Amino acid sequence: MLGKKTIFITGAGTGLGKGAAIGLAQKGHHVIATVETISQVPPLQDYAKKEGLTIDVFKLDVNNPLDRAQVDKYNIDIFVANAAIGQGGPLAELPVENLRQIFETNVFSSLELVQLVAKQMVSKKKGKIIFISSIAGLSVTPYLGPYCASKHAVEAIAQALKEELAEFNVQVATINPGPFKTGFNDMMFAEKEKWYDEKTNFTKRADLLKGEQMLAQQFDPHDMIEKMVEIIDAKHHPFRNVYPEASEKQVKEYQAKLWEEQV
Repeated sequence: MLGKKTIFITGAGTGLGKGAAIGLAQKGHHVIATVETISQVPPLQDYAKKEGLTIDVFKLDVNNPLDRAQVDKYNIDIFVANAAIGQGGPLAELPVENLRQIFETNVFSSLELVQLVAKQMVSKKKGKIIFISSIAGLSVTPYLGPYCASKHAVEAIAQALKEELAEFNVQVATINPGPFKTGFNDMMFAEKEKWYDEKTNFTKRADLLKGEQMLAQQFDPHDMIEKMVEIIDAKHHPFRNVYPEASEKQVKEYQAKLWEEQV
């Protein structure tokens, strides 16, 4: 570790975000771990106190402007845009309002937070912004199009910001996890049951199940958390960080194959 840093992480109430927040605090950093709901605050607060970790925990719903404004209270060295939601389902039949909700959280609200942080970092002429994207931002799984579309947008935003903020000594990067067993992927596929009806929708349930089976193998999240902590803490690292290696290979093969696709 190169000095104690103040690291701000959104969506740290569960899963990879929570694990990374704890891991970074264990390395001696001051972590601001924000969570979506009030009920997620006490468990993480209590854990930090018990373990003697420097973690500030408070509710930050990224879609709430008053919550987002709390960012300006902190002098942030590294900002990790981790909060996200997802849904599966056939894009040809998905209620478009559902897609708007995904983009509101994963894209628009995330960018609004990053803009606040970028202004602060530009004035200091230093800082790092990391978007927790996904392999879904670099490849597409059938019937996971809504989530993939939002993460493709995140990739474009990160790439543009990387070039635009470089002159101000502000680093921008992405971390792209493969499928890890945190419960997030399972919830994405479950969301469609709120509107999908095989009696009225033309998409066959058997086809939906094929899409879900593509994520049947999910990795141990502990490995991804360790990789996130390593990258977030590093002074220099690649712009794009796909993990595990099997997912990186899969994405590169997928992208190469697109140039040969025929319709």
